[in-house]
Amino acid sequence: MGSHPNILVFDSGLGGLTVLREVVKLRPDARYVYVGDDAFFPYGQKSEEAVIGRVVPLIGELIAEHAPDLVVIACNTASTMTLAPLRARYAVPFVGTVPAIKPACAASRTKRVSVLGTSGTVRLEYTRALIRDFAGGCDVNLVGSVHLAALAEAALGGADVPDEAIRAEIAPCFVAGDGADDRTDSIVLACTHYPLLLDRLVRLAPWPVDWIDPAPAIARRVATLLGAGSGHGDAPGVRMVFTSGRLHRLTTTISPYLGGHISA
Repeated sequence: MGSHPNILVFDSGLGGLTVLREVVKLRPDARYVYVGDDAFFPYGQKSEEAVIGRVVPLIGELIAEHAPDLVVIACNTASTMTLAPLRARYAVPFVGTVPAIKPACAASRTKRVSVLGTSGTVRLEYTRALIRDFAGGCDVNLVGSVHLAALAEAALGGADVPDEAIRAEIAPCFVAGDGADDRTDSIVLACTHYPLLLDRLVRLAPWPVDWIDPAPAIARRVATLLGAGSGHGDAPGVRMVFTSGRLHRLTTTISPYLGGHISA
């Protein structure tokens, strides 16, 4: 591995930018290729067989083209469905994104936790196994959102997304008991698109909760696997690729997620 490791960050669209932002903070010296598979978006509405059949060979093509030292699957749906076959087929290290159920349940005071993900993520046995293994006595409410990832993509692209559309998607996460000590106090953001809307999620919540974003933990795992960086020297930059071939506006809305790197 050279002084500037090559990191491939992969998502179904723009949600992985929330992970990229945190990784760049810890490894500003790395070279990045961000790939958004927007030609197949949204993954959450596809079958497991379809996602595996799409992602596994596509990642192989990307590895051959970009020769990454490490691949980040910055998508909960893709990670829960494809990490095992990816690791079985390719030698490059993979870092996945899975629902942060363990830390959310460990920190919950009321023991009511919701997991907000795509319908694909919440229906998987993988996710239910995380609950069995790590819920720690919490009442975990699985909420499969149909539209929130697409709303996040639209909002980041500059579209006018009404509050009511977002409010409707998050409303099932809020479970109230008899009092403030018996209601949801933590919500796991089990789709990397959702933190794109975090400011609005906080504002539209019927009461304050902790929103659990796994991106910082993913970045720490990447840094651990790559070892010590070379500091804050020349930043090689971020190359952005979208499988649809269409160009995104990479200025005011997307540039903050690139950590000051210039998109190439």
